[in-house]
Amino acid sequence: MSMEAIRQITEVENKSRAEKAEAEAKVKQAAAEAEREGQALLKKTRHEAAEAGKELLKAAEERAARTAEEIAKRAEGESSALREVARGRLDEAAEMIVGRVVKS
Repeated sequence: MSMEAIRQITEVENKSRAEKAEAEAKVKQAAAEAEREGQALLKKTRHEAAEAGKELLKAAEERAARTAEEIAKRAEGESSALREVARGRLDEAAEMIVGRVVKS
């Protein structure tokens, strides 16, 4: 083999090694960039999920407060009605007690 052929082969091999190293560097850079982007997206998604959870919790608490208020109003109404019935029967009960005391 002539020196020129050996030189050309060596040159081609060196060029091939350089291209391979450059390609590997690009792959590592792309992988690192994809990792950073993935981490950023994950962080953003977690933040959005946390915010959505807070909103859902707030809405549930508001619904629970409204429901509790409605129940309290109904209970107060029922309590008032029972008090009125009891007041109405108070005179009746007093007469019954007086009648039993007088009979004894």
